[in-house]
Amino acid sequence: MTDETDRRTAMRALAHPLRLRMLSLLTGAELSAAEVARELGTTQANASYHLRRLAAAGMVADAGEVAVRGGRAHRYRHVPDGAVADDAAGTQRPRADAARAALAHDVVRALAAELVRRDLERDTSRTAHLTDAELWVEPAVWAQVLQQVHHASVRLHGQALPPRTPGTVRVNASMVLFAMTGPSGPPAVDGEAR
Repeated sequence: MTDETDRRTAMRALAHPLRLRMLSLLTGAELSAAEVARELGTTQANASYHLRRLAAAGMVADAGEVAVRGGRAHRYRHVPDGAVADDAAGTQRPRADAARAALAHDVVRALAAELVRRDLERDTSRTAHLTDAELWVEPAVWAQVLQQVHHASVRLHGQALPPRTPGTVRVNASMVLFAMTGPSGPPAVDGEAR
């Protein structure tokens, strides 16, 4: 399987809001399809289907089996390194073809829908940080910010605990950083030629 095929498979796996929720849930706990279904309010069959898709994309791993009412149930755990992302140094990948670009748009739409759902559950009594920016920075600054966000993401994933663990706080971390195409300099002032 090529790197391009791997990226497409991972992007397809991410392009569904329920799968995004599953990845978040499985970051802090190893859960079976039935446990995922109960936590997310879906059917076990639906959870199993989506877990298989995530497993095929290498985004969840088999975390062993547990005894359940005389049977056995597979448990899964999120594998954060399987996620599609630019590397921490900000290295640019070759320009996407139309199919990959369409998948990327699906992933962004799924992330946006998930963010809207999470925002409805925001605890307004706690401090939050919201940033939205479309701006120009030096390449070295961009590379440094990407690296810092990457480290923060790795730390959050590494410290995640099972849902509802006493003494924890439920949080959201939705970070989408990417370089943009288009003019690289400042916009022209009215009447000024570029």
